[in-house]
Amino acid sequence: MVLTKVKDSASPYTLHLSTDNPSAKLPQIGLDKLFAGNAYVSVAIPLTVVIAIIIKLTSKGPVLYKQVRVTTNNRRFKIWKFRTMTVGADQQGALVTSAHDNRVTGIGKTLRKFRLDELPQAFHVLSGKMSFVGTRPEVVKYVEQYSPEMMATLLMPAGITSLASIRFRDEDAMIGDVTDPEEVDRIYVEEILPKKMAYNLEYLSRFGFRRDLYLMLSTVKHVISGD
Repeated sequence: MVLTKVKDSASPYTLHLSTDNPSAKLPQIGLDKLFAGNAYVSVAIPLTVVIAIIIKLTSKGPVLYKQVRVTTNNRRFKIWKFRTMTVGADQQGALVTSAHDNRVTGIGKTLRKFRLDELPQAFHVLSGKMSFVGTRPEVVKYVEQYSPEMMATLLMPAGITSLASIRFRDEDAMIGDVTDPEEVDRIYVEEILPKKMAYNLEYLSRFGFRRDLYLMLSTVKHVISGD
């Protein structure tokens, strides 16, 4: 039923994403493997070890945070991230953070600023569960709030980065100092999510190798600068 809903909502985008389109899927698969393999072996593995040690030394709890997210055709999977919040934080407030959220750990603030908490997701790219570029996977709670058109973003694998994630890298600042979980959710669902999805849907209509490469390089630039 849900899969039918995804397909029914995707008609404006299916032609561009079809396997008959030579600029569509195969180049992205090669780009994913190139970045995930080479970048992770040469850079991310040593950095991952250092980050894991720092997390263990500075806060109680596991190194990794695992959460159920939604990817292609509404399939669920457990995403891996370095833990940047106190243990049980997702049970103590909204599923998104606001500015100066006291659930975020000291090292977590730095990891989030440079997006280093996403490093473990390179394993998802190598296993085919995610892509480097694509709609950031949302939790089930927020996917259930998607409009019919937003469901079209579930045509493709979830991604580590996207134009939306670059534009909304200061998402918590946009939410502000709101602490009430219900109000944080309202702001996210009614004000932020629709804008992010507009970028994601625009990406679907212009999906291609060169655009993916541009988004990857833009992400690297913002990660290095930390802005």
